Amino acid sequence: MGEVINGAEKKYFIKWFLENYELQNREAEWLLQYLASNDHILERVHFIDNFKNLPKTILMSTKCVQMTPFKFYKNRRVTSDVEKAFLDIHNNPQEDIYIGLFFKDRSVSPEYAAVLETNPQEEARETDALVSLQAELILDTAIRNYQLAKLYEQIDLALDLGDKKRFHELANQLKDLIELG
Repeated sequence: MGEVINGAEKKYFIKWFLENYELQNREAEWLLQYLASNDHILERVHFIDNFKNLPKTILMSTKCVQMTPFKFYKNRRVTSDVEKAFLDIHNNPQEDIYIGLFFKDRSVSPEYAAVLETNPQEEARETDALVSLQAELILDTAIRNYQLAKLYEQIDLALDLGDKKRFHELANQLKDLIELG
């Protein structure tokens, strides 16, 4: 993930969130308090907006929005049981936890923006696309350099043979290639 959000920032956000919003599921509030109280687990918590294809995700909603109150996703299994989520987190403290919070004005909340991270799956796809684009640019440059070298060789040969017609054709091709480049 791009920028690392430290535990203190996450703890501050959870405290702020719980002071300003009421979750639809009271046990979910307790789970957030547990996360905030455990520094080791809190380091593994990531607040995200895009939660597709992640191994362990929790979705929570406040009373001010019309969304599902609580969902826990792990390895394609889904439950709305907060206790099962707690037990999984407690028994697997080394695993990352991705949390999607739904509350009024979240898109304009600076507190939420301060802890929001990108989905690592999405980031990997963006990195792959960037690497692919860079490879394409390198390949295009290599092909262009090869074409230029071949044209220069052919121009030299045309000069050596005294073939003015061929020289002019090749010079025009070289001019076109340079203009495109």
